[in-house]
Amino acid sequence: MNVKLNDTVLVITGKYKGKQGKVLATNPKAGTVRVEGVNLQHKHEKARKANETSKIVTEEGPIDVSNVEVVCDKCSKATRVGHTTVDGKKVRVCKKCGAVLDKAFVKKSKAKAAEEKAEAPKKRTRKRSAKGAEETAEAPVESTPAVTDEE
Repeated sequence: MNVKLNDTVLVITGKYKGKQGKVLATNPKAGTVRVEGVNLQHKHEKARKANETSKIVTEEGPIDVSNVEVVCDKCSKATRVGHTTVDGKKVRVCKKCGAVLDKAFVKKSKAKAAEEKAEAPKKRTRKRSAKGAEETAEAPVESTPAVTDEE
């Protein structure tokens, strides 16, 4: 399944054809997705406690994953999903413009690029003088006498 949570998708068939929305939930086992504002279903809820009221709740129902296409952030077109490896990681790619569709990977790669551009400041190294090094080498080590219990 090439559709992931929080992707923007376009419905390509059915009653809601042409509608765009964000993916709220995926079910790879059943091959379905829930899209924001698509396949709205009404559910009647009965009041279970004395202070509650009965109500009709509107929820998004599942639609088949084959009825949606992922919308690319860069070119803003509905596209099929391709796969390539970038930096040793398999990522989803737009087949029309070649942009990476995985948002988490894009954030990480942008952060790495920013780190590479900004060179890290050089570490300061303390240069010890020859005189100071001789003193530490020749200085005797003082030891404290062991304390014994005398009764």
